[in-house]
Amino acid sequence: MRAGPSQDEVRRHNLGTLLRYVHVHGATSRAELTTRLGLNRSTIGALTAELISAGLVSEAVPKETGRAGRPSLVVRPESEKNFAYALSIEVDRLRAARVGLGGQILEQYETVRPPGMSADEAVEPLARFVRAMHDQVGDDARCVGSGLAVAGMVRREDGMVRLAPTIGWVEEPVGAALRAELGAPGTLSIGNHADVCALAEHARGAAVGSDNVIYLYGDVGVGAGIVAGGRRVTGHGGYGGEVGHMVVNPYGRPCDCGSRGCWETEIGEHALLRLSGREDRTGRDVVLEVVDAAVRGDSQAQHALRHVGDWIGFGVGNLVNIFNPEVVIFGGTLRDVYLVAAAQIRSRLNAVGLPACREHVRLRTPELGADAALIGAAELAFDHLLDDPLVS
Repeated sequence: MRAGPSQDEVRRHNLGTLLRYVHVHGATSRAELTTRLGLNRSTIGALTAELISAGLVSEAVPKETGRAGRPSLVVRPESEKNFAYALSIEVDRLRAARVGLGGQILEQYETVRPPGMSADEAVEPLARFVRAMHDQVGDDARCVGSGLAVAGMVRREDGMVRLAPTIGWVEEPVGAALRAELGAPGTLSIGNHADVCALAEHARGAAVGSDNVIYLYGDVGVGAGIVAGGRRVTGHGGYGGEVGHMVVNPYGRPCDCGSRGCWETEIGEHALLRLSGREDRTGRDVVLEVVDAAVRGDSQAQHALRHVGDWIGFGVGNLVNIFNPEVVIFGGTLRDVYLVAAAQIRSRLNAVGLPACREHVRLRTPELGADAALIGAAELAFDHLLDDPLVS
């Protein structure tokens, strides 16, 4: 039989639990921490003192509360002194940010990712952004690690992009290339774009308080981040969530993945723009143009949105039957489509989804917007610190 956890293991666990709470919820009084974490006041005081000594949190008397008696001290994450670099490789752009403990974006850079840009070419500007940010941080600040979100299938263990058809990459060692180029302190964690967006929205956005969530991200391709029972579902190797490649129409159009009739061939940008007569263009601006035209009465744009909305509801209905989520979030250009096709999507979802699985489902748009990918990538990096705040 395994012996119970040692006193030191319990202490480190409690330190991580307290820091994670403050990281997610922001400034929190000692009194609330005592209630939420189920620990006594003296333990909270000792844990807070240890985290202050480590430079991870600070403590201060709150502003006037209007109540009699001694106010409870407020614990805040030291965002400027503890940060992660967050990077995102997307279909049309490259982004980088410095994100402080507590989820605050402190600094951000962005550039266009032109069609045909190779993985090696994409790594160079991201590393340049990191170096520019690193040159600006104070001597008392520390980088706890870096996180990268990629719009493709990413092998969790080393960051190999196995397949990213929407950006034209196959078997690209992005993780190794970025590690070699960065030379920055801390670890590098890599995840799929939709997966890290789900992580961010679950922690800080539209899915706070829900432990079963599907985050759908769409542009040219479609992917999903899935949270079940409060845990991310990434599958063996990290390839889970490729819902855009569910075959929903076996006699449908060829997909960039090599299959036929994948869900993204019916609901991705190309489908919407083709049906609306704009197949020679791409990008969110054109999607918004279609949405605007439909609102103004353009019959072809309305037909395109009805078609895409119907297929979105069809696929969501099947996902609802499988995962039984509380919330489904529509990100990327799927957000824009959802805002005008919500009734169509809900109608098809109700027709496909089992009553017990779909009657409670809330359909939502992201609260974090485009920042979700960066905040989620930073969460990947912060995980190491939050698991054990005193690890060197």
